[in-house]
Amino acid sequence: MLKWSILFLIIAIVAGVFGFFGIVEAAATIAKVLFFLFLVLFVISLFTGRRRTY
Repeated sequence: MLKWSILFLIIAIVAGVFGFFGIVEAAATIAKVLFFLFLVLFVISLFTGRRRTY
């Protein structure tokens, strides 16, 4: 999931350099959504992750 957000961030930066404003906004939005989704899933996995039983 983190790979996707990094990929869309790179696409947004490259598109910004070339001046494709519609692509920049779309790619940046997708990158933000994927990043926060990854962050939420990470926090959830911290709380519900594997627990050792003794």
